[in-house]
Amino acid sequence: MKQLLLIFIFIPLALISCIESNKDSSGEANNSKIEFKETTFNFGKIDFASDGTCVFTFTNTSRKPLVINVVRTSCGCTNPEWPKDPLEPGESGEIKITYNTQIPGSFQKSITVFCNAVNSPVKLLIKGEVQPDPAVASSSSKS
Repeated sequence: MKQLLLIFIFIPLALISCIESNKDSSGEANNSKIEFKETTFNFGKIDFASDGTCVFTFTNTSRKPLVINVVRTSCGCTNPEWPKDPLEPGESGEIKITYNTQIPGSFQKSITVFCNAVNSPVKLLIKGEVQPDPAVASSSSKS
């Protein structure tokens, strides 16, 4: 009986807490939203040791400043750069991703953007195929 009573007390308190956590200090709902032009970038076939950089463009489509807290990648071969300052409503920004193209073969890596937007986290994807190192290919054909 005590467990049932605790459940009826805990559930409403948890719901109230969730609702309140989605409000800013003025008591208004936090409706920040981040919208990306594209969420996938396909390098296609890319040369070994070439430039493995791409850019994801986004816009703050809300009425509140947008803050990107952190951008995480699925492995150490992918490095992100993102704006550290808040973006005002209507402003656009870029997340630059650099993939290590000294690793030959197919790849597919995910990038997760954590911010104060209602649609956070946002998943981005890069994929492609790094061609073999020509120096290695030419030395193995001589034998």
